[in-house]
Amino acid sequence: MKSKDKYYEDLLAEVKEDFNLRREERRSLEQQWNLNINYLSGNQYCEISPSGDVLEEENYYYWQNRNVYNHIAPIVETRLAKLSRVRPDMSVRASGSEDSDLKAAKIASDILKATSGRIDLDSVISKATLWSETLGTSFYKVMWNGKKGNCIGEVDGRKVTEGDVDVIAVSPFEIFPDSLFKEEISDLKSIIHARAMDVKDIESIYGVKVDGCDIDVFSLSPLNKGVIGKQSKVTSGVIHDAQLVIERYEKPCKEFPQGRIVTVAGDKILKVSDLPYINGNDGARDFPFIKQTCIQQAGMFFGASVIERIIPLQRAYNAVKNRKHEFLNRISMGVMAVEDGSLDTDELTEEGLQPGKVIVYRQGSNPPQMMATGSVPIDFSYEEERLESEFISISGVSEISRNSQAPLRATSGVALQLLIEQDETRLSQTAENIRLAIKLMAKQIIRLFKQFAKTTRIMKIAGSGRKAEIFYYSSNDLNSDDVVFDTENEINSTPAQKKNSVFELLNSGILTDKDGRLSARTKAKILEMLGYGSFENAQDLTSLHLNKAAEENLKFSEKDVEVDEYDDHELHISEHTRYLLSGEIGESQSEVKKRAVKHLNEHKKIKESLNAELLRKYGQE
Repeated sequence: MKSKDKYYEDLLAEVKEDFNLRREERRSLEQQWNLNINYLSGNQYCEISPSGDVLEEENYYYWQNRNVYNHIAPIVETRLAKLSRVRPDMSVRASGSEDSDLKAAKIASDILKATSGRIDLDSVISKATLWSETLGTSFYKVMWNGKKGNCIGEVDGRKVTEGDVDVIAVSPFEIFPDSLFKEEISDLKSIIHARAMDVKDIESIYGVKVDGCDIDVFSLSPLNKGVIGKQSKVTSGVIHDAQLVIERYEKPCKEFPQGRIVTVAGDKILKVSDLPYINGNDGARDFPFIKQTCIQQAGMFFGASVIERIIPLQRAYNAVKNRKHEFLNRISMGVMAVEDGSLDTDELTEEGLQPGKVIVYRQGSNPPQMMATGSVPIDFSYEEERLESEFISISGVSEISRNSQAPLRATSGVALQLLIEQDETRLSQTAENIRLAIKLMAKQIIRLFKQFAKTTRIMKIAGSGRKAEIFYYSSNDLNSDDVVFDTENEINSTPAQKKNSVFELLNSGILTDKDGRLSARTKAKILEMLGYGSFENAQDLTSLHLNKAAEENLKFSEKDVEVDEYDDHELHISEHTRYLLSGEIGESQSEVKKRAVKHLNEHKKIKESLNAELLRKYGQE
C-alpha cells in the first residue's frame, strides 16, 4: 500500500507539473485571445503589458476623447451569419456491394440524422464557430453519456437508461496539447482538458470530496476570495466554490496499450483509467476531441482569428475619429487667449462662453479674444476612408454583406454579383474547416454507437413526406463509418441563388416531359425546394397520394398490397417505379420485388382501362 500511495503521489505531482508547463508555454496565446475578446466586446483601450497581462490603457491627457467605433463586431457577426449556412447533409458509404452492406450504410446514415436533431447539433456547431471566429480555434468533445437515452428499467429505485452520444463545444482556453507546433490532434501523444467545476459536481461525478476556491475561468488560476486581479474586466470571470479539474489523455503506447486518462483536482487523483472510446481508425482508441479552426497557421496547433488582423486597424480608426472630433470641438467651442490677470479665468473655464455672457476684464488690459482654429484638415477624411477600405480587404467582408449597401463604384448587377462571390470565396476555406470538423465528428458518433449500442435499439427520424420513420438497429448493423457529404460547400450558394437555379431549369424546359408539361410529382418537389412546404401541410392531394405510395413501398416487404380505386395511378406508378430503380430492394429480396412489380402492373392495367374507356366515350361523342 505504501508503494501504491507513493505511485499516486508521484503521478499527481507529474500531471500538475505537466499542466503548469503547458500553460506557461502558451501564455502569450492566451493573452492574445483575451485581447480579441476585449476588442470584440468594445473594450478597445487595452493592451498586453510587459508582464503579460491585458491591462487598461491610461489617457495621456484627461480631456482626450476615448470613444470606440467598433467595426470588429459587425464583421464577426456577418461572418457568423454566413457560416451558419454550413450544415452539410451527410450519409455513410457502404463498405461493400452486398445487401447487408447497403442496409448497414443506410442505418448509419439514419443514425447520424436522428442524433443530430436529438442532441441539437446545430446549436453546438454555432457555439463552436463563435469560439473559432473569436479566438481562432475551437474544439468538439464527443462522449458517451450513460445517463441519457431511453429508460429501459429501474434498479433499486434508480432509472437505468440505454445511453446516448453527447457532443459539447469546448473553448481553446481549456485545451493544452503536448506541443504547440503539431498541427493536428492525431499528431499529439497527449492532450489535457482542464476546466473549472463546482466541487459538488466533482463529488457527484467522481465520488471524491475536494476543497473549493475561487477560479478565474479564463486563466484557470485559483484566486484569493474577492480578488479578480489587474486584468481588464471583460476577460476576467470567477467561479466560486470550485476546483480545477485536469484530465490528461495519453495515446496508446507500449506501457499503456489501451491509452490512459489521469484525472486530478486540487491535491487528489479522481480517476485513472484506459481511454474509454474505440473512436479511432481501424478500431483504435483515440482522443475524443475534434479541432475546428478559423484560419489554419502553418506549423501551429492553434489557428488564428481574423480579429487579430483587424486590431491594428481598429486602433488607428479609433484614433483618427477621436482626433477629428477633438478638432471639431475646438472649432465649435473655440480657444480663447486671455491676458494674465485681466479676468477670473477659473470662472471662464467652469462656465464657458454661453450666449449673452458678459466678460468683465481689468481696465487697461487687452480684452480676451478667440484664436483662429481653422478648419478640419482634409487628411482626416482621407485617412478615415482609407482605413474603412482596409477593413474590407483584410476581413474579407465587403460593405454589401456588412452594411447591406452597394458600393458607389459598383452600379451594374454583374459587378455586384462579382463582389458577392468574392465575399463567399474569402470564407470558403473557413467553411471547409467547419465541414471537415463535422465529418470527423460524424465518424466518432457512429463508432460510439458501434461500441455501446450492443442491444437492439429503436430510433425515429423524419422520413419522406414529413412523416416519422422508425427503425431498429444494434452495433452489429454498423460496419461502415465512411462518411461523405451529400451537399457541396453551402457557403458557395445562398438560398436565393438556389431558387434562381430552379427557375432557370424551369425556363430551360429540362424539368418538363416531351409534351412540355410538369408531372405532379415534379411540381411537389419544386415547391419543396422553393421553401413552400406549407402547401404539403394543407393536405394537397398530390402529397397525400405520394405519401400513400411511399407507405405501400414499405409494406411490400411483409405482404401483397391491393390497389385502391381512388388512387392517382400516374403518381403511384411514378413512385413505385422510383422505388424499384432506387436500389432499396436488395438482390436477395426477390419476393419483395415480385410484390412491388405485381402491384405496379395492376396500376398500369387500371390506368390503361381508364384511358381506353375515355377514348370510347369521347369517340362516340
